[in-house]
Amino acid sequence: MAVIEKFLGRQVSIPDNIHYVPKQGLWARLDDTSIVLGFTDPALVLSGGVNDLNFLVEDGDRVDPGQTVFFAITGKIVYIETPVQGIIRFNDAVRTDPSVINEDPYGNGWLFAVTPPSPAAGVYNGLPDCAAYLESLQNSEGLKNPEGLKGGVSGVCKAVYSGIRMQKIQ
Repeated sequence: MAVIEKFLGRQVSIPDNIHYVPKQGLWARLDDTSIVLGFTDPALVLSGGVNDLNFLVEDGDRVDPGQTVFFAITGKIVYIETPVQGIIRFNDAVRTDPSVINEDPYGNGWLFAVTPPSPAAGVYNGLPDCAAYLESLQNSEGLKNPEGLKGGVSGVCKAVYSGIRMQKIQ
């Protein structure tokens, strides 16, 4: 298990025994004939956590790589695409209570599973590993702002927050 002690002011964990979809902030694990996917701990910290989900396809639908399958309402709307082709199945637990995602992202908070037409192991092994995901986080706001300071590391945000702090309100 890789741990980043200070990631936007929080400690985050990244399991080293699963694969990732860095662009989407998803983890992936092989589960018999399916690939199970969910949000990573760093993705949840960066987004502020999941408040709600809106599914754009149905359980049992055939999906293609790059197809948007749902959107998550966080501090903004995040569209999630499937990285693999196959038959999709959603986690009923997160349908009824999205807070499970924030509480247990690598366990009960998984989002969806896809059963590919070819052996899942071959498709799964083509996804980036933990080291590649850690590398993808190097330029993220989480590592650029390890203390989680308001205004982050953006020059514009820092200027605005500094300007507000210097104002005297009467």
